[in-house]
Amino acid sequence: MTTNDNWALRHPAGAAIILLVAASIVLTLGFACALPLAAFAAISAVLFKRGAAMIALLSVWLANQVVGFSCLHYPADFSTIAWGAALGGIALISLLAARAVLTRSQGFVALALGFAAAFAAYEGSIYAASLASGANVSHFTFDGVTRILLINAAAFGCFAAFRALWLRTAFGRNFEASLAPHYA
Repeated sequence: MTTNDNWALRHPAGAAIILLVAASIVLTLGFACALPLAAFAAISAVLFKRGAAMIALLSVWLANQVVGFSCLHYPADFSTIAWGAALGGIALISLLAARAVLTRSQGFVALALGFAAAFAAYEGSIYAASLASGANVSHFTFDGVTRILLINAAAFGCFAAFRALWLRTAFGRNFEASLAPHYA
C-alpha cells in the first residue's frame, strides 16, 4: 500500500476525530455521566482549528449521548434529554475557553492553562445551568468536583502524551503542518 492509498494520511482530521470518538465511547462505557468533556474540549482546541474542533467535540458528545441512551439506558425523559443537550453547549463553551487561553500561551504551559480554562468553564457552566434550572447542586462538593477534575486531568494527560508521541510520526507531523491551529 502506498501513502496515497492510506485514508488516514489523506484525511488526518477525520482520522483524529475518529480516534477521539472511539475514546469517547470507551470512556462513556467506563465513566457514564462523568465523560471528561473538558479534556476533550482542551485537546480539540490544541489539535484543530475552530471549525474542526467544534465538529470533533460535538462528535465526541454525540457518541456519548448515543452510547448513554442505547447501551447505558439513560432515561428518555425531558430532564435527561435537556441535560444532554446542555452538555453539548457546555462542551462548546469549554472549547472556546481553552482556545482563548491557547491564543495567548505556547508550549507545555499553554496545554496546562488551556485544560484549566476548559475545566473551569465546564464546571462553572454546569453549576450555573444547575442553578438556573433549579436542579440540585448538592453534588458540587469538594470531593465531587475533585473526582471530576481527576478524571478529566487523567484523560487530558493521556491525550497530551499521545499527541506528543504522535508528533514524532509522519502522520502527526503531516497533521500538525496542515490542520492544527498555529497560535501566536
